Formats: sequence, structure tokens, C-alpha cells
Amino acid sequence: MSPAQQLLQRYRSHLELRWPPHLSATERVWIAVYDPEEERRMRAALPEFALVTEAAGVQWAHVDLTDAFAQWMNAHPYRDDYFREPELLSSTLPEFEEQLLEQLRTTLTALPPRSVVGVTGAGALFGLTRISKVIERAAPALQGRMLLFFPGSLDGHNYRLFNARDGWNYHSVALVP
Repeated sequence: MSPAQQLLQRYRSHLELRWPPHLSATERVWIAVYDPEEERRMRAALPEFALVTEAAGVQWAHVDLTDAFAQWMNAHPYRDDYFREPELLSSTLPEFEEQLLEQLRTTLTALPPRSVVGVTGAGALFGLTRISKVIERAAPALQGRMLLFFPGSLDGHNYRLFNARDGWNYHSVALVP
């Protein structure tokens, strides 16, 4: 069984558990941790995650963050200046993070309590912002559950994006193959 299929099986089992209403926002985040080399296989398995979710009577939504930075940069009035002098970009990255948060919050607040939003593209944020900051700040808007597809590793309760960046300790539920 492939790692993607193992994660799908773990997700299905977790989805069928009772959803306690008293959990904090961060405890309603499920993180599917997989080897970064499995990224394409995980993305190919996304329709199966959606089918499993809907078969359990839970609404599914998907947010892909992969192109978020490119879209933000393309619309930025000073993009040509940033391309010429990329060292200036660091001062405006908080604006990008705020737009990303707004995108996530808009999706999260529109969904009912019996829903799961699958979030992909966390790796595309590497070096731009920390996915931990984005998830922690967006989680209070979460009505149902979030399934973050995380290419990296888990060491205890410490998540490491791409097995490289110093990770963060989080109160989420880890799903590992």
C-alpha cells in the first residue's frame, strides 16, 4: 500500500470518529504528514480524500496555496521593482501573509461545522512565510475541520516542513502513513 493510500485510510478512520464540539480551533486541525517525495502522489489522491469525506456525510472543500504568492506578486503594483531588487521583498511579505489569511478565513467561515477543508500547497510558502503562523491565525475561523497536507516530517509533536526548517509544536492531530 502506498503512503498516499495509507494516509487516506488513516484519514477515513479519523473522519468516522465522533467530533467533540468543545475542541479548540488548533485541535480541529489535522495534519497529513508525508515524505516530500510523495507530493505528486498525494495530489493525485486528493479526489479520493474528497470522496471519502462526502461518503461520511461531511462537506469537502479544497484550498490550494501553491499559486498564492505568484498571484499576489502578479497583482502587486511594485512587482517590477521587487524583481529588480528582491531584497526589498522581505518588507512587504507581511502583506502577502495577510492576503493569504483572508483567503483562508473566507473559505473557513463559509463552511458548516460538519465540513473538512483540505489545504494543499504548504510547501510553496517555504521561505515566504511560516505555514505554522498561517494555520494558527486562520484556525479560529474554522467551523469544522482542516486537513493540512504537509510535505515534511513529524518528530514527536514537532513538524518540519521539507524535513529542513526547524519545526513547530502544535496541538493538531497528526495523521502519518
